[in-house]
Amino acid sequence: MRLSREKILRLSHLAVDAVAEMDEVEFIEDRNTVRLEIVRILTDLLREEERMEELARQKILSQKKPIPEGSTEWETLYRKYYSDELRKLGVE
Repeated sequence: MRLSREKILRLSHLAVDAVAEMDEVEFIEDRNTVRLEIVRILTDLLREEERMEELARQKILSQKKPIPEGSTEWETLYRKYYSDELRKLGVE
């Protein structure tokens, strides 16, 4: 999923605000430092997701017969290859 920089920044603000409202949580660092770390983590995760999507697409393109994008077969293979990449990361 692609998110704009503005959306990532908005999510980081929402996350820091939500955590700050919890009585059980006390920030050791200032809120902006925590927010910037959230931005970095989200950006890295989204970049990794794009890489996995591209790997799944490349595997489909490497098939001997052409598989039209959007077809049932393409969707099935995409989900399988994407899941395989997630498993390699230990996510699924």
